[in-house]
Amino acid sequence: MTEEPIALLRGRIVHGKGLGRTVGMPTANLETVPGSVIPSEGVYASRVFLRSGEYIGVTNIGPRPTVDRSPARTVETNIIGFDDDIYGEDMLLSVEAFLRPVRKMGSLAEVKEQVEKDKAEAQRLLGGGPR
Repeated sequence: MTEEPIALLRGRIVHGKGLGRTVGMPTANLETVPGSVIPSEGVYASRVFLRSGEYIGVTNIGPRPTVDRSPARTVETNIIGFDDDIYGEDMLLSVEAFLRPVRKMGSLAEVKEQVEKDKAEAQRLLGGGPR
């Protein structure tokens, strides 16, 4: 993909509720720096830049209607093929392509199934796995 990213977000990885980890899809929850321009709600293919390298991810921006009723907008990324402890690390997130809108699903198992489809599409769009 050679187009300009939709957004570049910087921030620190913070603890979330830990629900994704319980079903094998941990997320890096990004606490963005003040003044960040965050894209519209949705699920995006993204590139993740950490101290350990560059990765492809699936980023949810917005609420998490399947797991809570909070209207709070979160920025959380499932980093494909990655499961290290990176709490407190700085992250640069390049939001690259819109995949789908955020929607409420019937269960965490249904969320996991959809995320697997989203991961396959992100890899197709952004060209493979970890670098």
